[in-house]
Amino acid sequence: MASIWESPVQYLKGVGPQRARWLARLGIKTVGDLLYHLPRRYENRSCDRPLFTLAEGDTATLKGVVLLAEEITARTGLKLVRATLEHPEGTFCAVWFNQTYLTRMLKPGTQITVTGKVKRVLGTVEIQVADFSLGEEPTPAGGERWIPIYPLTEKLSQRSLRTVILRALEENANQLPELLPLSLLERGFPPRSRALREVHFPSDPEQAAQARERLALEELFLLQLALAQRRRRVIRQRKPRPCRPDGELVRKFMENLPFELTPAQQRVWREITQDMESPFPMHRLLQGDVGAGKTVVAALALVKAVENGKQAALMAPTEVLAEQHYLNLYPLLEKIGIKVGLLTGNRKKEARQQLLMDLAQGELDVIIGTHALIQEKVRFHCLGLVVVDEQHRFGVRQRTTLRSKGQSPDVLVMTATPIPRTLALTLYGDLDLSVIDTLPPGRQAVQTIWVKPGTLPRLYHFIRQEAEKGNQAFFICPLIEESEQLAAQAASKLAEELRQYFPSAAIGLLHGRLKLEEKERVMAAFRQGTIRFLVSTTVVEVGVDVPNATVMVIYDADRFGLAQLHQLRGRVGRSSKPSYCILVADKVNPEARARLQAFINLRDGFALAEEDLRLRGPGEFFGLRQSGLPELKVADLLRDHRLLLVAREAAQQFLENDPNLSSNLGKELRQELAQRFAAFKDLVG
Repeated sequence: MASIWESPVQYLKGVGPQRARWLARLGIKTVGDLLYHLPRRYENRSCDRPLFTLAEGDTATLKGVVLLAEEITARTGLKLVRATLEHPEGTFCAVWFNQTYLTRMLKPGTQITVTGKVKRVLGTVEIQVADFSLGEEPTPAGGERWIPIYPLTEKLSQRSLRTVILRALEENANQLPELLPLSLLERGFPPRSRALREVHFPSDPEQAAQARERLALEELFLLQLALAQRRRRVIRQRKPRPCRPDGELVRKFMENLPFELTPAQQRVWREITQDMESPFPMHRLLQGDVGAGKTVVAALALVKAVENGKQAALMAPTEVLAEQHYLNLYPLLEKIGIKVGLLTGNRKKEARQQLLMDLAQGELDVIIGTHALIQEKVRFHCLGLVVVDEQHRFGVRQRTTLRSKGQSPDVLVMTATPIPRTLALTLYGDLDLSVIDTLPPGRQAVQTIWVKPGTLPRLYHFIRQEAEKGNQAFFICPLIEESEQLAAQAASKLAEELRQYFPSAAIGLLHGRLKLEEKERVMAAFRQGTIRFLVSTTVVEVGVDVPNATVMVIYDADRFGLAQLHQLRGRVGRSSKPSYCILVADKVNPEARARLQAFINLRDGFALAEEDLRLRGPGEFFGLRQSGLPELKVADLLRDHRLLLVAREAAQQFLENDPNLSSNLGKELRQELAQRFAAFKDLVG
């Protein structure tokens, strides 16, 4: 018998090619997709309310026998089907709009159950039908009638989808293998076949909730099992040459830093050092709040790799971020004799060819770049360390491709976006986790204020006072789609407007269309204080450190996400001076209002990430498809965080006892993983 994940839904009785095309719009292509297409809610369709108790506007379910059905054309031209139905307490009417074909089905004597809004017409109950069933509705016998309500698409009705799902359950449920180990079933979770029946056709909401929880646990268990296997596949390889303990080059780099590492940075550096000196490759996620100092720890790893005769690569998702890393790291690394190059899509052909030649011959120690690093023409002499910044904006495949350019290199994944732990355990289940959880000492919390555009003159007066104290300010122009050209124009226009308000202040302009040399010149002038105010696009979101900047003004702040707002706010408050983040926004919608209010109230990046996850939902928050992981059909990472931890522990324990999945259950799980996650080769190998 073919697996439910291999059986096309088209060949299920009652589906066929046309309905299969409609189902495909919901992502339902196989019988498995159909069985795991869960109801979004349930309606109580009990038919025990007396007719006389029904009031105008109620939603009710009534059962009756057709006495008469006729097609009527209303004065507006709308075509109706109106049926008179016999009920034990009298008669009532049912009305359908634009469904004239129903007159052929509603023959006198037909039993029908209708659900819809109640209208009172001259004392008679009329139901404006939203859903109906002929004969008996598919539902468990006895008790109240809880009917599943599914996500739909055009041309599909609740009734037809319920019928198809019931048929799929009848044909498949009893033959489905159990996927949870006994240790989980003994906790009281129902068997798989029963859970699928009860989640679709429960006798009560509590039963439906228990069934959904079991199926969510199953999904998370399989996902964690796949992630644990991927991790085992990677760490099973040995490095050709582990790193030695820190030497002269690392010591010089430390001595040249204008500050000491915080205890949290030192702890994380020890974890990275142990990994790099291990015979097995490092696979570590480095998290930390804005300004916690992730980049300097990553730079230490670059230095350690070079000190051991290896090359290192740092990949960022955009040219802007790659350039920022290059501008920040180049002076630090060149000072101790490490040769650094930048590879992005806009490099001129001759310079690019020379760079690639130097890299292949080992003349370059560190390369910083974008997706350009994973192109086939890019070859390394001896790649020993891969650092991936803002990993969530890449896919796992890009990380794997870059890693494959070396022989089992160490991998350090950095993110400037705080990720809730529950999400990190899923997205990065194959990585060890390091967190820099404290900021450098002496920094004050940034005061965040929301103002309307009409108050800008008062705001600019305040900024002029800050400038008179010797402080600097950022002005971030509105986010404009994905167009660098439009963003550059907006920034240029804003700079001209500000020059009218601040005629004596030196105002710099920074955007993505400037050449690298010009960006470097502007940022150097801003760091040195010769530029007092910097007008910029979100180029400055990551990697800009100007301790003298105390004001961040963000125009049209409602158009930015919480993570991006948090990154921008992190550009100020980098000294002991009081600092301010000013949000300029007007006439925002309720969703944006909730987002801005959360940003004002919360300072901690991880708390903001949790709130962002709550407001946007897991899929949109982190783009699961980009992560190389399947979309979750049942589980919700926010609601099911407790189940995630249970599933993770159970998956690790199962693999300890059955590392090759060779037991009877292990074989079933291996087959299920290969079929359910067939589209995610990087996940299941």
